[in-house]
Amino acid sequence: MVELDQMKLEIQGYETALKEVKASLDLENKSKRIEEFEVEMEAPGFWDDPDKSNQKMKELKNLKDTVGLCDKLTTQYDDILTLIEMGYEENDETMIPEIRGELDEFISELEELRIGTLLSGEYDKNNAILKLNAGAGGTESCDWCSMLYRMYNRWAERKGFSVEVLDFLDGDEAGIKSVTFQVNGVNAYGYLKSEKGVHRLVRISPFNAQGKRQTSFVSLDVMPDIEEDLDVEIDEKDLRIDTYRSSGAGGQHINKTSSAIRITHIPTGTVVQCQNERSQFQNKDKAMQMLKAKLYLLKQEANVEKLSDIRGEIKDIAWGNQIRSYFLQPYKLVKDLRTDVETGNADAVLDGALDPFINGYLKWINTKDTVTQE
Repeated sequence: MVELDQMKLEIQGYETALKEVKASLDLENKSKRIEEFEVEMEAPGFWDDPDKSNQKMKELKNLKDTVGLCDKLTTQYDDILTLIEMGYEENDETMIPEIRGELDEFISELEELRIGTLLSGEYDKNNAILKLNAGAGGTESCDWCSMLYRMYNRWAERKGFSVEVLDFLDGDEAGIKSVTFQVNGVNAYGYLKSEKGVHRLVRISPFNAQGKRQTSFVSLDVMPDIEEDLDVEIDEKDLRIDTYRSSGAGGQHINKTSSAIRITHIPTGTVVQCQNERSQFQNKDKAMQMLKAKLYLLKQEANVEKLSDIRGEIKDIAWGNQIRSYFLQPYKLVKDLRTDVETGNADAVLDGALDPFINGYLKWINTKDTVTQE
C-alpha cells in the first residue's frame, strides 16, 4: 500500500535524528545524576534547606522527564515500524489512521526534544522576565500591547508554565501602555529569548471611524530571572527609589496604598519596577533582585555585542526596527524578519502558537553561532 510505503520511509528517515538527539543529551550521565539525587533525597537533613531542596527537586524532575521522553521515543519508533509491518501482513488499510497519528506524535515530540538540546545557554533553564512597552501608534499600540500580552499568556498556558504580573500600566484610552511579567517554567528564558525586539502589527484600525489601515509597534525586552544571590555591589547613592500607587486588577491593596516600587540605577540608566507583592518591602526586594540580575549581566558582558545577546538590542519602537511583522489586513501573515519563518494562520499565532517561530530562531541562532566559530 502506497500510504504504508510512505510512512515507512518517513519513520526510517528519523532514525539518525533520534540517535543524534540521544547522543547530544548524554543520557548516561543524566541517569547517573538521577541516581545521585535520589540518594541525596534519602539522606538526613535534605529538607532542612527548603529553597535548596526544591531547586534540586526541579532539576531531578527535568532530568527524569528528559530520560523518560527519550525512552518513550525509542519505544514508539519500534512500535510504529511494527504497526507498519502488521499493516503489510494483514493488508489492512484501517490501520493507516492509527499509524499516522502515532507517527505525527513521534515527529512532534522528537522535534521538541531536539530543540531542547539547543538550550545550552548559561541562563536558558531559568524563568523569564518579559517587559512589553507600547511604542509609536498611541491607542493602537496600547491595544497591540494587550494583544501580545494575551499571546504570551496563551503560549505559557500551552507549555504548562505559570505567569506572574510584576508591573502593569493601563493605556490612556484602551489596552496596556506597559506590563512586566514573569513566566515560570523549565527553559522559559531559553525559549522566550527569541522574542526580544520590536513587534509590528498592520490591520484595519478598530479605533478609526474611517476604517483606515494602521501600523502599530510594541517592544519586548526579555531577561532571565536569576534566583541565586548575586555578588553585585550596588551603592545606595547610585539609586533613585520611587513609590507609586499600584494599578490594574489585583487584591484589595491595589490602588489603596503607594506600595509599588520603581528603582533607577543612575549610572547605567537601568530601571526596574514591581507592584505585584502585597507590601512595599516585598516589592522592593523583588525589584532589587531584578536590578541585580540586570547589572550582573552588564558586568559579565565585556562589550555591547555580547550584551545584546542577552538583553536584546534596544532600538526605537518604530518602523524599520521590527523583528517580526503581523499582518491582519489586507491579508493574514506573520513573518519573522530574522529567520524568514512565516505562516498565514495569524489567528493561531495570536492565540499562542509561537513554537514554529521560537524553534526557527533557536535553529537559526545555533547555525549562526556554528558558522561564527568555524
